[in-house]
Amino acid sequence: MSVEREKARARGTAGEWIATAYLVAKGYRILSRQYLAKGGELDIVALTPFWTQRTVAFVEVRARDSVEQAIDSITATKRQRVERAAAQFLARKPKLNKLPHRFDLVLLAPGRWPHHIKDAWPG
Repeated sequence: MSVEREKARARGTAGEWIATAYLVAKGYRILSRQYLAKGGELDIVALTPFWTQRTVAFVEVRARDSVEQAIDSITATKRQRVERAAAQFLARKPKLNKLPHRFDLVLLAPGRWPHHIKDAWPG
């Protein structure tokens, strides 16, 4: 693995930890991290805070040099992969399958607070 690839992987892992801590601080309950499915991966699966309507949030984490670069990195192909992985996750969790679900983003950039976009795309 190249040095650049290792750095990107380390940044992604650190970003997922930061996003997880951020969501927990907001009252989310983490159900899964780095969930692997056929043809996709879910960075974080969480339940929204108990004081809101319970919703399963599939959270894609993007750590880039700027928030704009992070947003631009979410391609249609990436959204499709996340949606496929989410469908597989829900198929294995019948109780959660009954709850509404949404796709969120947590965008990370150096020197900035995490930026959480709820319901980032329809799914």
